Amino acid sequence: MDLSQIIFEHWHVKVVSAVLILAAWIDGKELRVPNWITFPMVLSGLVYSTCVGGLSGLSAGLLGMCVGLLTLMPLYAVGGMGAGDVKLMAGIGAWMGWKVTFAAFCVSTIVGAIMAVIMVLWRKSLQHHYANFLLILSEWMVIRNPYELSRIAAERKPTMLLLPYGIPICIGTIGYFMYSGMM
Repeated sequence: MDLSQIIFEHWHVKVVSAVLILAAWIDGKELRVPNWITFPMVLSGLVYSTCVGGLSGLSAGLLGMCVGLLTLMPLYAVGGMGAGDVKLMAGIGAWMGWKVTFAAFCVSTIVGAIMAVIMVLWRKSLQHHYANFLLILSEWMVIRNPYELSRIAAERKPTMLLLPYGIPICIGTIGYFMYSGMM
């Protein structure tokens, strides 16, 4: 296998991976994934999907984008996730389609859960965060209004240990790419 084959084979997966690494780095530093990363990622993914598959490619990209949005939208709606993370998943969907996006989301969720547990244990704040977890769970069971849940979450945010979720998205997605032989 020559160098050009290594570079150009699955080049779209490498582009998505590079964007995810940049987004994770920024999210780790600033606790946000900026729009100047997410919007071009979504739009270029839709252009790529259209160029590769025509109108059916555009449909696949749009479906992937919607799946990416829907995976994290419920957590965003109640204040448990930033909008940049949601748009980052939409960008993965626009480039990769719904099946890969959903699988990457599942792996990212596991990575995020492991990272959250490690962060809590590292800071020796298990009791505090376990109590917050139980409180949030009870609020979700009792309060049905997502606006109210979001307002409560915003008030609680300063007392919470925040996980820059772009990092688990990056690790989980690239890990899935490697596992599935796309890289």
